[in-house]
Amino acid sequence: MPDTFAITIIFIVLATIVAAFIRRRSRDKCLKDFLHDLVALEEITGKIIRGKLRVENTGLEFTYPTSHKDENDDDETSFILYKYEYSNIRALIRYHDELNKGAKKEREKELKRTYHPRTLRKLKRKTQNVFKTVKDSMMEVVNLSISQAKRITPAGAVLTSQDKHISQIQKELMGSLGTSFEPLLERYIGHRVVLELIKGEKLFKYSGVLKDYTAEFIEIMDIDYTITKDQPVRKADLVVPRKYGVVRHLGE
Repeated sequence: MPDTFAITIIFIVLATIVAAFIRRRSRDKCLKDFLHDLVALEEITGKIIRGKLRVENTGLEFTYPTSHKDENDDDETSFILYKYEYSNIRALIRYHDELNKGAKKEREKELKRTYHPRTLRKLKRKTQNVFKTVKDSMMEVVNLSISQAKRITPAGAVLTSQDKHISQIQKELMGSLGTSFEPLLERYIGHRVVLELIKGEKLFKYSGVLKDYTAEFIEIMDIDYTITKDQPVRKADLVVPRKYGVVRHLGE
């Protein structure tokens, strides 16, 4: 008779390793598009942070162009925003005139590839969407398999006793693999759209090119944007949380 306890332990260890590996490599693709660029973080409190962006699966780091002193006269060279603080984000702003020459050139190429994409690029995205759909279904298969194992396998009693631990593994896998395929947004990729962005009690509208979206964020390119009314409007690319920003209209 197989050692059900040992089998269960091996299953839990392997699942934990897989979840940790996926979690380590998983980074939001909208955020990654601003990687290494000079970016302004606009928080819902009105606080503004500017720095070169580093993206990790656990959060964001903004490295200041020059160090400065805080209120205690200590040197500060960067600002870290942890993932659990993403609810504080109103927008990540990449102003065109703040990019270096190389970054500007690369950004212009990306805009040309994004706006009214060619057939090959559309085909590539459709292929990626197939895999997204598969990944979105993976957790359903995992959940069903575990439920069946609890009921009909010798290891069922041990699996049931480890419900809390197994649920945590499932949650981590869901967070790492989960992709939000949105048919309503998908048809507007590469087109000019109107973004509605909530700022406090006010609603602002911006026209730009929809580049991408994830479960948490929307990425819009080529927007006329200003953080406050007393500042001039400048060309920018934005990444905004979906809880504050929605694509409301096709803009062309």
